[in-house]
Amino acid sequence: MNILDKIVIDKRKEVDLKKQLIPIEVFENTPFFNHKTISLSKKLRSSNTGIIAEFKRKSPSKSVINNTASVKDVAIGYELAGVCGMSVLTDEIYFGGTLDDLITAREHCNLPLLRKEFIIDEYQILEAKAFGADAILLIAAILTRAEIKQFSELAKSLKLDVLLEVHNEAELQKSIMPSLDLLGVNNRNLKTFEVSLETSKSLSKLIPDDFVKVSESGISSIEAIKELKPYGYQGFLIGENFMKTDNPGASATEFIKSLL
Repeated sequence: MNILDKIVIDKRKEVDLKKQLIPIEVFENTPFFNHKTISLSKKLRSSNTGIIAEFKRKSPSKSVINNTASVKDVAIGYELAGVCGMSVLTDEIYFGGTLDDLITAREHCNLPLLRKEFIIDEYQILEAKAFGADAILLIAAILTRAEIKQFSELAKSLKLDVLLEVHNEAELQKSIMPSLDLLGVNNRNLKTFEVSLETSKSLSKLIPDDFVKVSESGISSIEAIKELKPYGYQGFLIGENFMKTDNPGASATEFIKSLL
């Protein structure tokens, strides 16, 4: 059993419990449920940097990354830095995130917000909308084609962008459908945790141009982005590079200045 399998088992328990405690009607009555979303895919298509900067306290592969940063400060800092979007981890057990982080980010910046979560139920998509997300992540490795279709179509009906993440060609082939906006290639091998940009390079030619191509994991240098741009990547998810510093916003500012 790899880490993703363990996360999904815990996530099913978590979602089942939440469904008993908070009915969907509660989400539909929140102030953000009807807010106008900001399209992450459109922002990336018109950008010359393509940076999606993440707020992440810890991860299974690196344990604690940053326990002291405030979501408010990081969101404001990222927006000032000129990133294209902000990814907010909302998984508590493995990543130390919460839905409060998402709503705090929403209250303090006008960036497109990606809810980074292990989505296995429609309930979580309605929850994402209620807590101020503009986009959701779907992970091909944990979903069937039918689930990807069902979840992405629900997200589109809520005006949420959909980023689908794949790790290999088989996941990509089963997933491509019109209800997706962005296709993300995760460069991390889930079994070994090793990271290789070759994954993004080899899969790039199989991704139709209808989708915004996003490269995820292992993007920690200007060189990595310059290496991937010729392969058609317009989005670069940076998870730990900024968060492992004392001031993620300032780090993002310096990074983007160097990139331009």
